[in-house]
Amino acid sequence: MSERLKVPALPRFVIATAFGVSSTFQAYSMRLLEAGTSPPAAIPQLLALNLVYWYLPALLAPTIVRVALRYQLGRVRWSTQALVHVTGAVVYSMVHTVAMLGMRAVLFPEGRPGSLAALWEWARHDYLRQLDWLLMTYLFIVGLAHALAYRRESEARALAAANLETRLMEAQLQALQRQLHPHFLFNTLNTISGLMRINVNAADLMIDRLGDLLRMTLDTSGTQQVPLKQELDVLKKYLEIEQTRFESRLSVAMHIEFESLDALVPNLLLQPLVENAIKHGKTDRPLRVTISAVVRFGRLRVSVRDNGRGIPPEIAQRVLEAGVGSGAAGLGLASVDQRLTALYGEEGRLRIVSSPLFGTVVSVLIPVVPPER
Repeated sequence: MSERLKVPALPRFVIATAFGVSSTFQAYSMRLLEAGTSPPAAIPQLLALNLVYWYLPALLAPTIVRVALRYQLGRVRWSTQALVHVTGAVVYSMVHTVAMLGMRAVLFPEGRPGSLAALWEWARHDYLRQLDWLLMTYLFIVGLAHALAYRRESEARALAAANLETRLMEAQLQALQRQLHPHFLFNTLNTISGLMRINVNAADLMIDRLGDLLRMTLDTSGTQQVPLKQELDVLKKYLEIEQTRFESRLSVAMHIEFESLDALVPNLLLQPLVENAIKHGKTDRPLRVTISAVVRFGRLRVSVRDNGRGIPPEIAQRVLEAGVGSGAAGLGLASVDQRLTALYGEEGRLRIVSSPLFGTVVSVLIPVVPPER
């Protein structure tokens, strides 16, 4: 990947032009001071000379970058790198010097040497005079190439790590979601098995409703978040099954704000909350379950309340600790709690408030995520 690093032409030559103009102004000012009353060299000639001086490294930069990245630090031996860059620096400095000498000969013909010996002396003097700057320019390009390559590799590693983290999170969410389907199915089948002995018609009706519910849940089995209104449709199918089981001993009320219907919630969020209310909401009177959803300050609160005798604090705590010792409903709530953490981090919370006086309230608080259009 590093070998394919591109060095954009426009920024290179814009920067080179800026340096060339700056050098021209500096050289003209110095010659003006040195010349006194005599006119200094013409500005167009100085500008052309200085532009060529800076355009040369801009033009040679892609070649230097390719060589630097082919022999990148950490990939080849130090001796190989030293040989490559010493050779590269010498070649670069000689090409630059020869090009500048040619430009000076064209722009300032009156200063050309008259003999081969004078030409050699002139070239040697100019080469040694500019050598430190030429080496600094070469090393700057090499260092910049390494910096850009390391930045790109760092961004690629960060992106790969983020993708891996996303895949791991998705796998974790899928595993947590799949825990809910079998335990709910087993509970329902146990209920059907019990009804077969006392009410065959009710058991047959429950099987039909279970089939409808399974079709609805399978349609969204690979989806992590669904609109609340879709989640409520699934919940109603589940409540029809429970209503067949409990008949008049169970009543359900829903108070859903219209603004909350389009908010995204974790798939199969409500069923384990309601199942927990039915399982733990033991009472001598008919059980009443109330489901509410409101949006306040950009956050959705979904609550399931029952009028039972409440859950002892130690049981409520175990429910949130992976359902240990709290039965299937506890496993369902524990999975919901873990999914909230995986999807929303600290912004997703599950709370259980319970008392023998007013029953149990299980609340989910999550940020409002609008559905994708």
